[in-house]
Amino acid sequence: MGQPPVEACSRPASAASNLKCRERATASAIEQRFMPGREGDLFEAWRAYMRAGAFEKAWRISDQVLAERRGARCDHLPLHQRWLWDGRSVIDRPVLICCYHGLGDTIQFIRYAPLVRELARRVEVVVQPELQALARTVRGIDCVTADRLPAESRPGLIQVEIMELPHLFRTTLGNLPNAVPYFHVKPAALARAAGTRNIGLVWRAGNGWDCRRTIPAAALAPLARLSRLGGIRIHILQLCEQSSIPDGLGVMAQRDTIFDLARLMRALDLVITVDSMPAHLAGALAVPVWTLLHADADWRWMSDRLDSPWYPTMRLFRQRREGEWDWVIEQVADELRAFSPLRGPGAADGDHEKNSWRRVIGYGPRGSSSRSGRESRQGRRPATGKRARSR
Repeated sequence: MGQPPVEACSRPASAASNLKCRERATASAIEQRFMPGREGDLFEAWRAYMRAGAFEKAWRISDQVLAERRGARCDHLPLHQRWLWDGRSVIDRPVLICCYHGLGDTIQFIRYAPLVRELARRVEVVVQPELQALARTVRGIDCVTADRLPAESRPGLIQVEIMELPHLFRTTLGNLPNAVPYFHVKPAALARAAGTRNIGLVWRAGNGWDCRRTIPAAALAPLARLSRLGGIRIHILQLCEQSSIPDGLGVMAQRDTIFDLARLMRALDLVITVDSMPAHLAGALAVPVWTLLHADADWRWMSDRLDSPWYPTMRLFRQRREGEWDWVIEQVADELRAFSPLRGPGAADGDHEKNSWRRVIGYGPRGSSSRSGRESRQGRRPATGKRARSR
């Protein structure tokens, strides 16, 4: 049965700079998710559990926080520091999902909207204006808007901030909803040359939240050398001045909106990016993506893993030590050299070439998951109960 229509309603950082980035990132995460006065211990324990894959233990901490703040007001706080969900069930209720965090957070967790719709009477999503067009391609959403809807006149309405949804569903590694793509866009028209792979690249993180995520442009020299050798064509996906691009690295991508970026990504063979919005977008589109992480990466990437349970088409490349981007880029360059067109006239062709590329990008055909179809479907169900004990 078809879905109901959606309504239209740089320089290398110094040690001091890195310390400030780390403090700002940690403080931001604490302020947004935990009770004033007890943030440090709670957040560190929660983050340790999430990084270890012990999600249920993290949700017990979230349960504690939810109980302790019940009845407390947060409307005086900036939007990105507010909580919305009060622990009530979403079953047979109208649900309003609000996106108060970053663009990447919205892209990652909007995957839960269809799961909410399986339980709720109606699902409306308030997204950042930049993501409205993309959000309307997600199945199971009744209305997408950028305007806050008045809750006072909506009896029974359940409001949830989008990053509260994993807790609401008590997500674990065993039931994590990782079916991709969940954005549905047509690929852009992109010129292709025989034996050449089109690769998107992002080396600068946005919004200033954690500047450790950004790679100094000078560290990209190995990729520029590979690009000049032929076999790959690098498309610069970030918005930047032409003068900031290392010589010979690649060409500026033509895109005006995030929806344009999504269409372009669908036409690429691979996206290489730092931990920023484009990493989530490529993963949500089921595009092969290599995400480059600093040594103290965010909890969502867990610890020591080279893959992501959130995105089946993603590989992770991690710093061994803080600030060591040169080593990460060399690993990426080595992986790209393994693809036969970079080795000149002796390149493989046909099915052997395709299989070689799949080995390099680290997964099978686009859209496939490491799980079986049955396991993937189970992963889309809530953790407990026939209709989900969504609390």
